[in-house]
Amino acid sequence: MTTDRPGPGDLADRVASAVLAVPGVVDLSGGIAGEIATYLPGRRVPGIRLGDGGAQVHVVVAPDAQIPRLAAAVQDAVRRVGPQRVDVHVDDLREPEQTSATARVGAPVTTSAGTRTSSPTSTPTSTVSP
Repeated sequence: MTTDRPGPGDLADRVASAVLAVPGVVDLSGGIAGEIATYLPGRRVPGIRLGDGGAQVHVVVAPDAQIPRLAAAVQDAVRRVGPQRVDVHVDDLREPEQTSATARVGAPVTTSAGTRTSSPTSTPTSTVSP
């Protein structure tokens, strides 16, 4: 029997994409030890923790972001894809050009050495320009 209902990985990926599309959100934050995540077979979605009836979203935002408005925008974006209870945690401030490679999992990343890499998993790494 097949079902059209998305699995937890699909939902976590949709939530992550919705959050990253909000202006002012620079990255998702996995927490100090990377513990904030949705754990899936063979991978994780950092910064998104799904639970019964809700989601915790941990973000890194631009320093000039108006945090109450940004948090409301994140909540609205997440509610459009599923969870209705959304707790938003601002874990850090960072300029957008310092975006972590984990923000766009699977997207090509150009390092400061000019090397193009791919981020197939959500292992925390940073791209820093000299």
